[in-house]
Amino acid sequence: MRPATLLVFAKPPRIGLSKTRLAAGLGKAEARRIATFTLARTLKAARASGCRVIVYIAPDSARLTNGARHVFAGFDLKPQGQGGLTQRLGRGFREAPLGPVLFIGADAPDVTPKRLRDAVSRLRRSGAVFGPARDGGFWLFGLHKRPRIEAPFKGVRWSGPHAMEDVWSRLPPHSRIGLLDQLIDIDEADDWKDWVRGQG
Repeated sequence: MRPATLLVFAKPPRIGLSKTRLAAGLGKAEARRIATFTLARTLKAARASGCRVIVYIAPDSARLTNGARHVFAGFDLKPQGQGGLTQRLGRGFREAPLGPVLFIGADAPDVTPKRLRDAVSRLRRSGAVFGPARDGGFWLFGLHKRPRIEAPFKGVRWSGPHAMEDVWSRLPPHSRIGLLDQLIDIDEADDWKDWVRGQG
C-alpha cells in the first residue's frame, strides 16, 4: 500500500502577501493575524496526519527567507512556480509520487489530523475525495495518482461557486467520490465573523 502524500499550498503570513481579500474587510494587521492562525492550525494538522507532507510556497522566493524557514520548519518546501492556480496545482500533481495525493490550502481553521486521516481512508476506497467549502469550492481534494492519470484542474473556475463542480466534472466517468465534512474557508471578513460565531 503506497503512503499518502499531502500537498499544502500556502503563503507566509505577511502583510500585503496573504489574505488580501480579508484585509480589504478587516485591515491588513488583522488579516495577517488570521493568516498566521489558520496556517499554524493547518501545519499542525498536516504534521500529525501520518502523510508525507510537501509544502508548496508562494512566491517562490519566500521559501529562502528566514521567516519562512521558521514558519515551515521541518517541512519539505517547494516553490509553487509560475502560472495560475490550475498550473500550480497541476505541477504539484505531476511532481507527487504515485498513490493517494491530497491537496489543501491554509484557509480552513477546522482542518484536523482526524479529518486528514479520514480523507486518506475514503480516498483508498474511492477514485477521488472532496472536502466541500461553504462557498462552492473545497478545502481538500484528493486523487489517486496512477500512470497516465491527468490532473483535473484545466478550465476550473477558481475562487467562485463552481470550483468543486468543475473539478468533479473533469474526473473519469463513473468515478466513486468520497465526501468529507463541509468547512468554512476564511477568504473574506464575513467568513471570519461566521467562524468566530460558530465557536461560541
